[in-house]
Amino acid sequence: MNKKLRLGMIGGGQGAFIGAVHRIAAQIDGAYDLVCGAFSSNPEKSKASGELLGLKPERVYASYQELFEKEQQLPVDERVQVISIVTPNHVHFEPTKLALESGFHVVLDKPMTFSLEEALELQNVVERTGNLFCLTHTYTGYPMVKEAKQLVASGKLGKIRKVYVEYPQGWLSTFEEGGDNKQASWRTDPSQSGIAGAMGDIGTHAFNLAEYVTGLEVTQLCADINIVVEGRKLDDDGASFLKFNNGATGVLFATQIAAGEENNVKIRVYGEEGGLEWKQEDANTLLCKWLDRPAEILRTGGGYNSSYAQHNTRTPAGHPEGYLEAFANLYRNFALCVQAKLEGIVAQPEWQDYPGIQDGVRGMAFIENVIASGKSEQKWIDFKI
Repeated sequence: MNKKLRLGMIGGGQGAFIGAVHRIAAQIDGAYDLVCGAFSSNPEKSKASGELLGLKPERVYASYQELFEKEQQLPVDERVQVISIVTPNHVHFEPTKLALESGFHVVLDKPMTFSLEEALELQNVVERTGNLFCLTHTYTGYPMVKEAKQLVASGKLGKIRKVYVEYPQGWLSTFEEGGDNKQASWRTDPSQSGIAGAMGDIGTHAFNLAEYVTGLEVTQLCADINIVVEGRKLDDDGASFLKFNNGATGVLFATQIAAGEENNVKIRVYGEEGGLEWKQEDANTLLCKWLDRPAEILRTGGGYNSSYAQHNTRTPAGHPEGYLEAFANLYRNFALCVQAKLEGIVAQPEWQDYPGIQDGVRGMAFIENVIASGKSEQKWIDFKI
């Protein structure tokens, strides 16, 4: 499966942060060729962005609607195969739905949609079309996060009892949206971001990480949601108690007003026999703590790691693999599954280990439930989809 997939991008033009990250991630393993795009709602900006990326002018489009229409008219061996969508939240649903219905596979930035209602409709579209879908919950792409998941699944920790997951940031400690900070402006705007700020932007990452590593599902939550910076329209801080479907309990917090913090995502999971700890600031390390023996330090690149961790490791032990490589793991695994589908073969389990439509639906359900709990006088609410 050496042939590159033809990739198109919606959004991610000049001045956009995440578009460049997606393009780097897609290129790391040589699995994709960027062949077309509609990089901005401004046709001139889209054209200029495509020119900078070295694309053929005729395949740089003024809108995503034009992209789908024109690409479908090309011969099968020329037209785009995978669409990467890196727009703000309110422009996720329509292009994703249209891309899937036009016969293309989709990689979408998180959170999946503007609302849970849209997420459920998109789930129906994925199931109806049979096209593949990947949601970029980046932190699940780290080798030692995958090792943590396999360690829990092996039963070595015993029954899981406690989960702590956190995502502290400090970049919105002041009223950044009052200036020319584009990222702050749309992420704190309810008309573009949806009903949640910090809980939608980074809380969904923490929630996804907790469910991914443990293999459990949240069934109830009790949240406290705050707007700390004066004048802000959406939450910039919050925390939630969690209850899982095996009886375990947990705590999640996500904040963007922790001055001095960067992106130190962290998870701790404790079972009957031991616990584990992983944090992004030391992403190559997984700390395992045992009830009856000394703690162990597992490292990326170690021959003792599971096939899932090894499959997602590129360099020998001791060479740091970070955010871009984790992002690239999602793109590579997705590419392997798309190629397998095109060739009519069964994708290996390690390839299929990327976030999909169900993760997206549960992420949107988390947003709606955690905000509802934060506004409610009731102590606990059931996790509803």
